[in-house]
Amino acid sequence: MEIVMKRNDRAQITDVKKRLSAIYMKITWREIALDYFGKSPSWLYHKLDGIDGNGGKGGFTQDELFTLKGALLDLSNKIRKAAEEL
Repeated sequence: MEIVMKRNDRAQITDVKKRLSAIYMKITWREIALDYFGKSPSWLYHKLDGIDGNGGKGGFTQDELFTLKGALLDLSNKIRKAAEEL
């Protein structure tokens, strides 16, 4: 179930951590935050938890979700390539 909330006329998706539960503990989110978003790890953890930096409700915008999806696809391609080279 998609959870969308409006904030400043921008939709935010707040259930991303739940959607990623199968891989959540297997990913280095710090590196994703730095490499793909250019943001701090705490920024990404707050986004994944559905809160903003001040402890209020928050989440991913559609653009941020698109970037996260691209990051995960890029990592999956790198993993597949490394496995094929074994």
